[in-house]
Amino acid sequence: MASDANNRTLASFLDYLRVERGSAKLTIAAYASDLVQFSEFLEKRRVLLGGARRSDVREYIQELFSHSLDGRSVGRKLSAIRHLYRHLLLDGKIKKDPTLNIDLPKQWKVLPKALSRDEVGAMLGETKLCETKLGATNSHHETARGQALALRDRAMIELLYAGGVRVSEVADARLEDLKLDMGYMLVRGKGDKERMVPLGVPAQHALQQYLRNGREAVARKSNSQGSSPLLFLGVRGRRLTRQRVWQLVGKASLAAGRHASPHMLRHSCATHMVENGADLRTVQTILGHSDISTTQIYTHVALDRLKSVYTKHHPRAKAKASTG
Repeated sequence: MASDANNRTLASFLDYLRVERGSAKLTIAAYASDLVQFSEFLEKRRVLLGGARRSDVREYIQELFSHSLDGRSVGRKLSAIRHLYRHLLLDGKIKKDPTLNIDLPKQWKVLPKALSRDEVGAMLGETKLCETKLGATNSHHETARGQALALRDRAMIELLYAGGVRVSEVADARLEDLKLDMGYMLVRGKGDKERMVPLGVPAQHALQQYLRNGREAVARKSNSQGSSPLLFLGVRGRRLTRQRVWQLVGKASLAAGRHASPHMLRHSCATHMVENGADLRTVQTILGHSDISTTQIYTHVALDRLKSVYTKHHPRAKAKASTG
C-alpha cells in the first residue's frame, strides 16, 4: 500500500537525521510533521514519495498558500521536502529530485525582523536603569533579589545580542562554558554541535557582574539546585525555560517601544555585523548555521552596504549634471 511505503521512506529519513546528522529532537519532530503532511497530500493522488514529480510539489505548495499559510511556514515545509529528496537521491532511491529548480516566490522570502541599534540600546539601557533604581532603594531581602534578577536579565540580553545565540542555547548554557578571560563562550547548538562565540566587552562585563553579584542571590534558599551547573538560573535555582526567557526579553523590549524576542536579537546581531562589513562566512560560523544558504538571507544587507560604498567612492557612480 502507498501509505506503508511512504511510512517506510519517512522512517528511514528520520533515522538518518537522528543517527547520522545528530539532529535535535525538536528538529526531527518538525521534519516529521511537515513530511507527514506532504505524504498525506500525495496519498490522495495515489502517489508514492519516491515517485513524486515536480508538478506534485508545485501543486502542494499552491494548496498550502490557498489555506492562507504564511510564506515563512511554506518555505519551511519546502525546505523539509528538499532535504528528504536530497537524501533519497544521494541514497540511490530516486533518480531525479522533484524539488530541483523550484524557486521560492518573493513572498516566501520573509526577511528576519531585526531591531535597530537604537532599539537594542534602549533595551539594554532599561535593564541598566532597573539595576540603578533597585540599588538606590532600601537594601532588604526582596530588593537584593530584584537587583540580582536585573543583573541576570541584562547579562542574558547582552549575550543574546553579542553572540547571536539561540534562546535554547542560553537556557542550556553552563558555567563551565564561559571563557571570559579569553572573551569567548562555548555554545552547544542544534544536534549538540559546539562552537566558540566571541563576546564583546559590554557582554563580558555584564556576565562578570551577574556572576559576582547576582547568580548566588538568585539561587539563594535552593537546596539541591544550589550546585546547578547552569549559567542562568530562575528564582531559588530553578532552571529557566525557553518560554521564560522569551517573556523576560519581551518585558525589557518595552523600553524600545517595540516588542522583541530572543530570535530578533539573534537576527539583529547578524544584521548589524553585515552592515559593518562582516562577511557571510564569519556570520555563519558565529550563528552556527550548518549551511551557508541559511545565512544568505542577510545578503540584502551586504548588497545595500556594497551599493552605499560604491556610490560614495566610485567616480562614475553619480551622474554628473549637464553643463549644457
